[in-house]
Amino acid sequence: MDPDSQRQGRRVSAETHTSIALELAALVRDLQQSGHTDAETALGDLVQSAAKFVPGADFAGITQADRGGAVRTIAATDDVAAVLDRVQQDHGQGPCLSAAWEQHTIVVDDLAVDQRWPRYRHDALQRTNVRSVMSFRLFSGQRTVGALNFYADRPGVFGDDAIEVALVYATHAAIAWDVQRRDEQFRSALASRDIIGQAKGMLMERFNIDAVQAFDLLKRLSQDGNTPLVDIARRLVDSDHPLP
Repeated sequence: MDPDSQRQGRRVSAETHTSIALELAALVRDLQQSGHTDAETALGDLVQSAAKFVPGADFAGITQADRGGAVRTIAATDDVAAVLDRVQQDHGQGPCLSAAWEQHTIVVDDLAVDQRWPRYRHDALQRTNVRSVMSFRLFSGQRTVGALNFYADRPGVFGDDAIEVALVYATHAAIAWDVQRRDEQFRSALASRDIIGQAKGMLMERFNIDAVQAFDLLKRLSQDGNTPLVDIARRLVDSDHPLP
């Protein structure tokens, strides 16, 4: 069967659209009611659902990359996604990285003939049976980016229907990821506040100063050492002898 025929081989029925909507609604509801750990689980559940409903997809995964070149698999249905992420880290190129850093959407009809990422292509074909790839940017930050990726062992399977359904999942994955990142930031802020509060208390007791003076001292130590204030506070709290 030629690729064009394969691309049109799986149509998304109205019943399937309804099933997708119901499953995504349940995932979003669970995410809204969850904490940090469950938010991570929700991303795993989402890629499992996506691989099931996106026409032609055999595997799915979420990739995170940073400007230092590190690539991490956040969630995956199979080891294939993690293997391909490692290939992208090894060579600094690949469809998931291109989608995340440069373009919003990447579709590879046949990895065996696609020439856009030659080093990635060579190793991907050597280490997996994947022939079709589809990647969507989830977010792009100053330091990190993310992409939702779909893989298939057959060429030419990702047509318009697959892109349409995958975009729905990409939107929900972006929301889920944002919830998780906000939760991490909130928890980090709470932890930083607690550490700074402990350090202020230690300084107040040791030097018989008030809270404002203790905070000013922390700021001065931070500025003099060109070190984040929370790191100064953590050193004081962790030290048996905070200051001479």
